[in-house]
Amino acid sequence: MRLAHWAVNAPFRPLLLAVLTSSFILPAQAADLVNITRDALNNNAALASARAEFSSVEAASDAASGALLPQVNASGNVVHNQQYESQSSSRAGQSAGSNAAGGGVSDDRYNTASLTLEATQALFNAVTRQEVNQAERQIDQQVYLLAATEQQLLIDVASAYFDILRAHEVLEARLAQERAIGRQLEQAREQFEVGLIAITEVEEARASFDQSRADRIAAESNLQVAFEVLEQLTGQRYASIDALGDSMPIALPAPTDRNYWVEQAIERNPQVLAQQAGIELSRVGVELARAGRMPTVQAFANYQYSDSDSDLVSGYNTSSQVGVSANLPIYTGGSTSARIRQGTFQLESSQYDFESQRRTTIQQVRSLYTQVSNNVDTVEARQQAIVSNRSALEATRAGYEVGTRNIVDVLNAEQNLYNAIANYAEARYDYVVNLLSLRQQAGLLDVEAIEDVNAWLTGDEVNFTLPEGGDPDAYQRAMDIGAPPTPGA
Repeated sequence: MRLAHWAVNAPFRPLLLAVLTSSFILPAQAADLVNITRDALNNNAALASARAEFSSVEAASDAASGALLPQVNASGNVVHNQQYESQSSSRAGQSAGSNAAGGGVSDDRYNTASLTLEATQALFNAVTRQEVNQAERQIDQQVYLLAATEQQLLIDVASAYFDILRAHEVLEARLAQERAIGRQLEQAREQFEVGLIAITEVEEARASFDQSRADRIAAESNLQVAFEVLEQLTGQRYASIDALGDSMPIALPAPTDRNYWVEQAIERNPQVLAQQAGIELSRVGVELARAGRMPTVQAFANYQYSDSDSDLVSGYNTSSQVGVSANLPIYTGGSTSARIRQGTFQLESSQYDFESQRRTTIQQVRSLYTQVSNNVDTVEARQQAIVSNRSALEATRAGYEVGTRNIVDVLNAEQNLYNAIANYAEARYDYVVNLLSLRQQAGLLDVEAIEDVNAWLTGDEVNFTLPEGGDPDAYQRAMDIGAPPTPGA
C-alpha cells in the first residue's frame, strides 16, 4: 500500500525532496533570493507545522494498520483475601459436635494469584480495513496540502523580497524628487531675493517640496515594513539584499498558449489535487460507515493460570483455549444508517469543494496570464513614459528660463517625471511577482524556478537603512532610467 501511495503522489515527491535538500547544498553567499528562500524553508513556522502534520498523518496510518496484525495481551494479579465473618450450614448426617468444633469453616486469610495470556488475529474486519484505507487516503491528501504550503511559502518569500526592492526603487525616486524640487526651491528663493519672481512662486515651490518630503517619508516607511515581512517569513533579519538587474528579460510566459497553463493547473495545482483527494477520502468514509453492518471474525488463543494458599484449596489450576469467534451486528439503534447518510452528504460536499477549487484555479490562472501579458507591455510603456516626461521637463525648464512657463509648470513636470520613474519600478516588480504567481497556480513553482529568477539579480546591495537626508546618488540613478545609451558606450 505504501508503494501505491508513493506512486500516486510521485509528481510532488521531487518537489519535497528538492525543497528539503537544497537548503543544505547551497553555498554561503550574500543575501539573495535563493539564500533567503533557504532560510524560510528551514525556519518558517507555518511550514514546520505542515511538515509535523504530515508526519502525524503518516503515524496515524501505521496505527490503523496495526489493528490488522496479531494482538497479544498479558494480565495478572496477586490478591490477599481476608474474611471477617464466617458462615456454616448444617447438613443431614452432621453431628452437633462437628458444628461446635467449627468444622467446615474455611481459612479467613489467604492469598491468590492468576495469570492470563491472550492472542488474537483478525480474520475478517471490514471496519478496520476501511480505517486503514481512510488513513492512506489522508496521507495522499496531506502530500498535496504540504506541497501547497511549500509553494505558498515560496511565492510569499519572493513577493516579500521584491516588495523590498520595489519599495527601495520607489524611495530612490522620491529621494531624487525631493533633491530636485529642493534645488528648485533654492533657485526660486534666490530669484525672489533679486526681484525676478513673486513670493507666490516661492510658496508654490515650498508646497511642492513639502509634498515631496512627505512622499519620501512614506516610501521610507514602506521599505521598513517590507523588511519586517521578510523577517516574519524567515525568522532572520537582513542588513541588505541583492538588487534586480536592469537587464532582466521581460517576455511573455513560455509557452505562450494560455490553455497550456490552464491544463497544467488542473493536473498539477496542489490545492486542486488536495480537493480531488478529499473526494476519495469522503468516498472511503461512506464505505467505512457501510462496513459497520459487516460481521467480524477473529482467531484467538488464551492460557490461564491460577493459584491459592487457602486451607481448603491446594495446588494450582491451568486452562487454555484456541478457537474462532464471530460477531454480527443486528441492530444498532439506527446509528449505522445515520453514519452512512452522513458520509454520503460529506462526499457530496467534497465534490462541490473540488469543483469550486477547480473553477477558482482556472480563473486565477487565466487572470494571471493576462496580467503577465499586460505587464510586458506596461513595462515598455512605463519606460517610454520616463523618456517622454524627461523631455517634457527639459522643455518646461527651457520655457521657464525664457519666461513662457511659470514655476508651477516646472514643478508639475518634475513630479510627473518622478511619478513615471516610480511607476516603472512598480511595473517591473509586478511582472516578476505575477510571473511567479502564475507558476504557483499552475503547480510549477519550485526551487528551480526561484533559482532562475535569482539569476536576474545583481551584486548591488539594497540596504535596510539609507543615509540621513537622502541618497546623494539617487538623483543621477533616477535620471539614468530610460535614458538613451551614451554614444560609443
